Amino acid sequence: MTSEFEHRISVVIPTYNRAQTIMRAINSVLGQTLPAFEIIVVDDGSFDGTKGVLKAHSFFSKNAKVPQIKYFVQKNSGVSSARNLGIRKANGDFIAFLDSDDAWSKKKLERQLAVLKQNLFKHRIIHTDEIWIRNGVRVNQHKKHEKSGGDIFKKCLTLCCISPSSAMLHRSLFEEHGFFDETMPACEDYDMWLRLAAHETVLFVPEFLTIKYGGHSDQLSRAYWGMDRFRVRSLEKLIHSGSITHSQRELVIKTLIQKLNILETGARKREKFNAAKEYRDRKIRWEGEKQFAN
Repeated sequence: MTSEFEHRISVVIPTYNRAQTIMRAINSVLGQTLPAFEIIVVDDGSFDGTKGVLKAHSFFSKNAKVPQIKYFVQKNSGVSSARNLGIRKANGDFIAFLDSDDAWSKKKLERQLAVLKQNLFKHRIIHTDEIWIRNGVRVNQHKKHEKSGGDIFKKCLTLCCISPSSAMLHRSLFEEHGFFDETMPACEDYDMWLRLAAHETVLFVPEFLTIKYGGHSDQLSRAYWGMDRFRVRSLEKLIHSGSITHSQRELVIKTLIQKLNILETGARKREKFNAAKEYRDRKIRWEGEKQFAN
């Protein structure tokens, strides 16, 4: 990338039944020291009064100091579909994501753009460190959740290592590597970062510029058991894509075997013997692939 880009930033906020938190998210964007070019809110079929909350505010003010705010409503189709619609409607050069239950520090966009400039806009993905709030109380992250930059592909294999609310991407990435996978009910962010990290060097701002709020009863991590099921699906998809190097493929297969082993053990404990057999058979198949590759 070169400095000829205008570097306009579109903010995409997917929301679903977040009437009580959506304005906190939007106001954190409106309060940025570096104004966004536009804010795109995609309502994924909310039925809790979210639309009324949004319509009660003067979003379409002609005040030049307020970025343009666009509001789209779609039939409930999941967060990936909502993000993808926002990406397609965006006109900015960079797209920053913000979940509707999270918020930003006021210098978040300013610091990200500054770091991109310092690196001569040679990178197309940048994220920040974050603060975790659970049920109103700040909690410490585990060592495994520490964020970083550079070649993070290996780290991305284990768990999701970029929070969507902290990420800003150049729009060309979606043209080259695809959009969020709408067939995945969970771990869609893990799937996206894994695909991108296989080809892109990631920039990281080691400052607490993103505030993640948790503890909701309807979070996806609570809605689905065995989240590694979806990560396994993503890993297998990545192998079949044929877009990774031989060394990356070896790392993916190694991680895949580990996760299938965990799933098999968990299924046996729950006396889900058919599922356990399926995971065991897949594990054996990938162990064979690993030996063949060596």
